[in-house]
Amino acid sequence: MNILQIPTAAIDSLQNASTAIETSTVTMNAFDLALKGGWLMVVLLILLFLSIYVLIERTLIIRKARQEDATFMNRIKDYIHEGKVDAALSLCRKTDTPAARMVEKGISRLGRPMSDVTSAIENVGNIEISMLEKGLPVLATTAAGAPMIGFLGTVTGMVKAFMSMASEGANVDVTSLSTGIYEALVTTVGGLVVGIIAMFAYNYLTTLIKGVINKMEMRIMEFMDILNEPAA
Repeated sequence: MNILQIPTAAIDSLQNASTAIETSTVTMNAFDLALKGGWLMVVLLILLFLSIYVLIERTLIIRKARQEDATFMNRIKDYIHEGKVDAALSLCRKTDTPAARMVEKGISRLGRPMSDVTSAIENVGNIEISMLEKGLPVLATTAAGAPMIGFLGTVTGMVKAFMSMASEGANVDVTSLSTGIYEALVTTVGGLVVGIIAMFAYNYLTTLIKGVINKMEMRIMEFMDILNEPAA
């Protein structure tokens, strides 16, 4: 009878230990881990929110710039051939897209040498591209800097851990070491996560901007063809 009771008690103790481990594991969520990363996690959190804001804000702006009226260039062509310059300018202002603003600048330079028209259009195009790329340096800096901040947290965390070991000597407590180790590991993970998000956001926005630039170039080529048609 005693032989049967010993394994039963051992099994109960193992189950209790397993339950305690599971309970402690469940209570350790992402927020708790972030808090153990130290003050550098605040910097990473700010960079994360800033990257998300730039991503959302630029996506809305760029998608608006990509929208265009399929009949826009045909109407511009008709107005120019009919001599209705004011109507063509009014249409460009109502369309309110980068390509329309470039065409508007070109129409306002009608009558001048073609080189002046081309130069004016290119200047407006450069301004429009710079406006579309607003915020991208923030994402590029975050993509490169966040992992470095995480690595800084790794170094400071390990320094804290070794300082605890040096101060306690042979009586090293695992709990005192865990603070520095947590900071070292959590900041590394946080820096990598923020950097990866910023990198993908940067590449995504860059792709959208390239699409807008291609449309701008196509519309300007069509506009220059319209200007050259009467001479032909």
